[in-house]
Amino acid sequence: MLNRYPLWKNLMILFIALLGFIYSLPNIYEPDSAIQLSGQSTAMQIDDRALSMATAALDKAGIEYFGEESTGKTGLIRMRDGEQQLAAKKVIQQAMGIDYVVALNLASTTPAWLENLGAGPMKLGLDLKGGVHFLLEVDTASVFAKRMKSDFKEVKSTLRKTKAHYTSASLDENNVITVEFASLELLNSANSTVRSEFPSLQREKIEENERFALRLQMSQQQVKEIEDYAVGQNLTTLRNRVNELGVSEPIVQRQGRSRIVVQLPGVQDTAEAKRIIGKTANLEFRLEARPAELVTRKERFEFRGQQDKRRYGGADIEKKQILSGDHVANAQSSFDGDTGQPQVNITLDSAGGTKMHRSTRNNVGRRMAVLFIEYKTRMDYSINEAGEQIATPVQIVEKKIISLATIQSALGVQFRITGLDNPAEASELALLLRAGALAAPMYFVEERTIGPSLGAENIQLGVKSVQIGLALVLLFMLVYYRAFGFAANIALTLNLMLLLACMSILGATLTLPGIAGIVLTVGMAVDANVLIFSRIREELKNGLSPQSAISAGFDRAFTTILDANLTTLIVAVILYSIGSGPVQGFAVTLSIGILTSMFTAIMGTRMLVNFMYGGRRQVTKLWI
Repeated sequence: MLNRYPLWKNLMILFIALLGFIYSLPNIYEPDSAIQLSGQSTAMQIDDRALSMATAALDKAGIEYFGEESTGKTGLIRMRDGEQQLAAKKVIQQAMGIDYVVALNLASTTPAWLENLGAGPMKLGLDLKGGVHFLLEVDTASVFAKRMKSDFKEVKSTLRKTKAHYTSASLDENNVITVEFASLELLNSANSTVRSEFPSLQREKIEENERFALRLQMSQQQVKEIEDYAVGQNLTTLRNRVNELGVSEPIVQRQGRSRIVVQLPGVQDTAEAKRIIGKTANLEFRLEARPAELVTRKERFEFRGQQDKRRYGGADIEKKQILSGDHVANAQSSFDGDTGQPQVNITLDSAGGTKMHRSTRNNVGRRMAVLFIEYKTRMDYSINEAGEQIATPVQIVEKKIISLATIQSALGVQFRITGLDNPAEASELALLLRAGALAAPMYFVEERTIGPSLGAENIQLGVKSVQIGLALVLLFMLVYYRAFGFAANIALTLNLMLLLACMSILGATLTLPGIAGIVLTVGMAVDANVLIFSRIREELKNGLSPQSAISAGFDRAFTTILDANLTTLIVAVILYSIGSGPVQGFAVTLSIGILTSMFTAIMGTRMLVNFMYGGRRQVTKLWI
């Protein structure tokens, strides 16, 4: 019998429509503004005591909140007034201290039954719903200081080797090296040596009142090169870390001489993003100091794990390092096969492997310490002359021992690190090392969630364009094609619902150009129905019966619809491959819209037409 789908095909279409409804439904629930608490370390727990400290601070400041909850790893406090979110963050951060990450967040209001099915709202881009914006300052001064400290040691060593004996040598706080000599002859000899061996250092000879000295400092060209290297390396590392987070269409770019802007559109868990992006974690490998070692050549560090800290307290470690985490080529977390404890498997580059082998082959039986270095930022608040509160970032460096193990044999490019608290910490350390070490410490100058970059008016116009376009199309189809237009309108509504559901499931980010793609999809979905209905009219004029005309119209228009949509899909794929962020947003919605419109315009519309006319023996006229 003509124009009848088998039962399984009708059930399949209805099932897909039901799935589309369920997975698009979370988009109607507006999220709450919230403050999220988490620890600087993944080993830290957010318990009721931590939540009580935060809520007590909000009560004291008179900021309204509700729905505080803790999952163990994180805590969430919902705000009744979204405009007080920034003030609440500042109050809680002051109360909790630097051991906690306090971040702005959006708390989902999706019903539990939808979340249990894995349904969630789609992400909105910075131009629609905003996201998280970080402005980070790269501490290039520490790179200069480290480089000059290294040059200072090399200069002294070189002068001793060339017999240019000096009476004193110093490195001041301005990173200027001053070397003094007993005679002019030794000064000239040292000047010649430094000129040939250290061409990047600017030299200044001092000859006054029987004083012979050589002043050395870094040239401006060298300063700029080091600064560019530090910022460039940090940019690369941040991009790697953002990729590890899986954020779509991120922006990581340099701003000015020493600042980096990071924008993560549609990010929900800003605390996790801040911890991974802002954390400057590195390693240093050093030998344990011998008991008779001079005090000036060793320093004492505590153990990082609470259990080891209580058991051992700390250990004396040599100041001289074997190598740092800069030489780590790869890092993967796993579990010790014997003890089941978390560990990180380290692979060094060739230079690091050589240094490690050279240092450990002569120290078998001694213990080697792995120092975990972490840079934290504390905000100090003060009041200026105008009575305004000023936040000044203060950087704190923490170095603690995470492993102190006996060297059983000479190590090479591969070894492992144990002594970590839990698998999450091992995974995070491996991620940070794998993404690359930061060339210089960074601290957050600014952190905020940003609203639509194109302005509220432009966004309203963008949404209104979809509404007006959809309304006009629905009205046109209903007036011009009557009953068939009604079926097409239902299929068009289903198409938009499936489009939203697909974007939500795939985690795609909707941007303003993406809305343009949706508007275009509306037109293309109706275009397919127009081709089908026009073909049905032609078949009726050619003398076919209504049932035969319906069947022929759908069958013969299929090839034309397929060709038109396939060529458009190819263009959309090309746009996504070679385009930038906004163009990619347009291409994503267009591609998904093409696929959903093919389904709804051909199968969905036909099922509805079949319900109206299929199986009827006497059909004398079609309302088309």
